[in-house]
Amino acid sequence: MRTTARVRRVRDGRLEFSREWLQLRNPHAPIEVLTAEQIEAIHDASMSVLEDVGMRIQDEETRKLFASAGFAVDHGTERVVFDREGLLALVAKAPPVVTVRGRDPAKKLFMGQGQVAFTAVSGPPFVSDLDHGRRAGTFRDQENFLKMTHMTDVLQIEGGTSVEAQDLPADTRYLDFYLACCKLSDKPWKPLTIGRHRARDAIEMAKIWYGEDEDSLAANPVFFVNTNTNTPLVLDGEIAQGVIEYARLGQVVCVTPFGLAGAMAPATVAGALVMQNAETLACCALTQIIRPGCPYIYGGFICNADMKTGSPAFGTPEFTLGAQATGQMARRYGLPWRSSNVNASNAPDAQAAYESMMSLWGALTGHASVFNHGAGWLEGGLVGSYEKFILDIEMVRMMCAWMTPLTVNADTIGLDSIKEVGPGGHFFGTAHTLARYENAFYKPLVSDWSNFENWQDKGSPDAARRANGIWKQMVNEYEAPAIDPSVIEELEDYVARRKIELEALR
Repeated sequence: MRTTARVRRVRDGRLEFSREWLQLRNPHAPIEVLTAEQIEAIHDASMSVLEDVGMRIQDEETRKLFASAGFAVDHGTERVVFDREGLLALVAKAPPVVTVRGRDPAKKLFMGQGQVAFTAVSGPPFVSDLDHGRRAGTFRDQENFLKMTHMTDVLQIEGGTSVEAQDLPADTRYLDFYLACCKLSDKPWKPLTIGRHRARDAIEMAKIWYGEDEDSLAANPVFFVNTNTNTPLVLDGEIAQGVIEYARLGQVVCVTPFGLAGAMAPATVAGALVMQNAETLACCALTQIIRPGCPYIYGGFICNADMKTGSPAFGTPEFTLGAQATGQMARRYGLPWRSSNVNASNAPDAQAAYESMMSLWGALTGHASVFNHGAGWLEGGLVGSYEKFILDIEMVRMMCAWMTPLTVNADTIGLDSIKEVGPGGHFFGTAHTLARYENAFYKPLVSDWSNFENWQDKGSPDAARRANGIWKQMVNEYEAPAIDPSVIEELEDYVARRKIELEALR
């Protein structure tokens, strides 16, 4: 199992993509922007929110679960009020490291305590590329994003509907998505959490895909699911039902508050951290009531509103600080945590790149355990961009290289070659250089390091145009993983049967 990404160019200038399994580990110490006293101030404030205000839980079964654990419930107002001792006792049951696995037994993934994973973009209704512009997402686009995710080593988990297939019926297209995940990749995939039936269908299809019963799936989780609260302080009923189903089966659950500072949270990073902490810990407690020890990922997503328009801003300095602080809060409770690679740009341009790099840098230096929207997010999450997918892969690969520990020994120092070259010489022809020049440094996927004249002779392509060619090559060279045809047939039969049942309810 490798820990560094790689890609190489073959003789005709084309790229050869690595599809080996990649388990990333962040060896660097986290940046800590909060003092110990500030961490406790945020903790105490979030406990006060849960004790004095509580949360509105819009599902009766979920409220009854909280009541069974001793929390005060008012079914008339749908309000649940928590005591901190009971809440923290439940949170303490969640493990510090979580795992998910793909259909390929070698593709087991660890998240937490410095181990990191990336997913593709999740949920945009629109798609864009340089050839056809911005448009409604289709099932073909969804398949293409699945293929590209399968083709790259730095995305270990499918994103969860990387683009919404708007050309399919809204009430059944999740089944087409699940089936495509099973056919087009052997990596772990992220099913939907909205509604009990979508969760149950994912579980039933996983039993077919893996050839295992529910006890086996629970013992070795196959799903990482992410969902959201309705900040401030509301848990939607259908989302709660989905969380219950996955938690009962011991799958990896992440509930992420959308802490939009200035809109759904106070207009400060500190206030947004309080809201986020309260909501995600309450949801962590829910999973532990359902199944003690259920793997849970602390949901982190601190961003701010553009106070001129009210629109979300992403990849800001506040996002970076919020990510680093979120890491500290998650570590206080011994939980892995999620972040995102996000931006607010409307095009795969410089703004998209520098906002994404701020997001990546803040979260990685805050020791995020998993990145939702690791590649392809554009326009504040409304668009899945083919070119941005490739640009993000480049940035994530660079971060992977940064996470490779430096080796310092007599061989890497190369003292003999320094003495050999002496003042004013060069190192191109030394034995030390010739022994390692092919793999000495990071090799880019997108970046063009040629001089101006050579770049101009190639048509002066900018980064987005180069990315356009790379995603097309990736899709064209995609090869489906091997799977027993009888398994696909059984999955197709299941989907066909469920569509008939759902269509009868229209």
